Amino acid sequence: MTAAPAPGEKRKTVRVLVVTPTYNEADNVRRHVEAVLARPSAPDVLVVDDGSPDGTGDLVRALAGEHPGRVELLERTGKLGLGTAYVAGFKKALATGRWDVIVQMDVDGSHDPEAIDALLAAIEDADLVLGSRYVPGGAVANWPWSRRTVSWVGNLYARTVLRTRTRDLTGGFKAWRTDLLNRLDVDSFEANGYGYQIETTYRALQAGARIVEVPITFRDRELGESKMNTGIAVEAVSAVWRIRRESAPSTRPAGPGGDAAGRR
Repeated sequence: MTAAPAPGEKRKTVRVLVVTPTYNEADNVRRHVEAVLARPSAPDVLVVDDGSPDGTGDLVRALAGEHPGRVELLERTGKLGLGTAYVAGFKKALATGRWDVIVQMDVDGSHDPEAIDALLAAIEDADLVLGSRYVPGGAVANWPWSRRTVSWVGNLYARTVLRTRTRDLTGGFKAWRTDLLNRLDVDSFEANGYGYQIETTYRALQAGARIVEVPITFRDRELGESKMNTGIAVEAVSAVWRIRRESAPSTRPAGPGGDAAGRR
């Protein structure tokens, strides 16, 4: 971890990469990338595109030309899923060793790029920071009551089965210390969708990671089509029990009480 600077000492600059999966996000990708690049921490951006037929990849290539060295496209040949997109992005980022923190977030406006600042501030004292809808100050905007209920019940269910105090297990806005990701076997992550978010946070807990949740406001997308469907929700429910049964590869055990962090 980065130690707090002594009075008058300049804090070490943290190198940040934002990894964002895309599929048919031509309406959103330019606005997202430019908003991320404008943050005070000067993050770089890696877009993992699943062969979008709407030209998303071409737009990212154009952005890479406009922002040399700060925007990169990892293009895949088909719609392979959210979880595998993050695994591919994390592996590419870790192989270079260029970044101290990797932020994962959605491209569709659900995750506000300005909130990156709060996640990075919290990671001074954490290995993993979750942008949380379900801690005091967190909120969900523009969702119908039915979707709010499914999300809240899904989180309660996952917390109960996995016996953790972490409030938002299904959220996808996270900041990871790269040394934590290097300790985890990212190739072992099997779930997709919400299940992927649950699995990665739980594996971090099993590894003894210091986890902090910071409040965010999650907003439903304004442009493009949601990728959420019934199959993703069902997969998450079944994945929770598999995640609980399987031991985490390449990690050290959680602390006393079975919940290595669960801090907020």
